[in-house]
Amino acid sequence: MQIFEYNPPSDPWLDVRFEDDDVVIINKPSGLLSNPGRAKNTYDCALTRLEKQFRDIILVHRLDCSTSGVMVFAKNKQVEIDLKVQFQNRETKKVYIAQVQGHLAKKEGCINLPLAKDSDNVPKQKVCHKQGKSAVTYYRVIEERSDSTLVELKPVTGRTHQLRVHMLAIGHPILGDDFYGDAACIAASPRLNLHAQSLSFTHPTHKELVSFSVPHEF
Repeated sequence: MQIFEYNPPSDPWLDVRFEDDDVVIINKPSGLLSNPGRAKNTYDCALTRLEKQFRDIILVHRLDCSTSGVMVFAKNKQVEIDLKVQFQNRETKKVYIAQVQGHLAKKEGCINLPLAKDSDNVPKQKVCHKQGKSAVTYYRVIEERSDSTLVELKPVTGRTHQLRVHMLAIGHPILGDDFYGDAACIAASPRLNLHAQSLSFTHPTHKELVSFSVPHEF
């Protein structure tokens, strides 16, 4: 397996960490959309920034606007199809780092709670055992701080806001989460303390397992 880890950003406006003939890897900053929405003010995003440098770049997956970290983009349609199949079949490996409120009673475990849209609080999600879709997250404590904890999160599924809702569900919302945190949680950080630290997948062309990593800043 090839492992790529790069610390210094190449450009604060477009933080490209790796590029070959098939893929582009970026470190998306918190506060930047992955792709544009319908409103004009959403045009500036990771995809449109990349399009200025890579004409045929294609979005493969998304990170929440507030989440930072590793994203892969495809340079052609065949690569896009290959990577999307890997994501859909859960063949990719994703590791996130979060700083959460309080201290966890169990140092590691599995959160298996189905999630559904919260129709009364769009666009929030909620735990729902009747209509929710399966959502599974493994967690492990990395470091305990005075009033918070750094945890490693490994989602098996990729539901909207999965990590944010799962940590809230076990009583430890992610610091800076202005969707699901209380006033103290929101005041604890100016940004959501959730970072996609590494992404591993099978390279679409040479079929070797590759892994890309960008350290968190919490």
